[in-house]
Amino acid sequence: MKAQIEIPKDVVADFCQRHQIRRLALLQKGVSSEEDLDLIVEFDSGVKVGLLDLARMERELSEALDRSARMLTYKGVERSSNPMFKEAIIDSAVIQYEHK
Repeated sequence: MKAQIEIPKDVVADFCQRHQIRRLALLQKGVSSEEDLDLIVEFDSGVKVGLLDLARMERELSEALDRSARMLTYKGVERSSNPMFKEAIIDSAVIQYEHK
């Protein structure tokens, strides 16, 4: 699936590298250029991120991209007991940044 909106790859790459994010994807369900960005992230192994850390990252990325960004984690989605939720999230994810 092709991303419906463009986000600057250099801004995203810099953000991900500074926050030890291994993978960042844009969730496409219901996204348009006027709406918030819904993102899903996976951190490098061993990185511990709390809710306050995630909230700070959302605010930082929102300011950098000049639109509201909301972030879920792959780990949080995987822990969900709702298989339809998991499937909907994973199926709509379009990778914007990834390093091995």
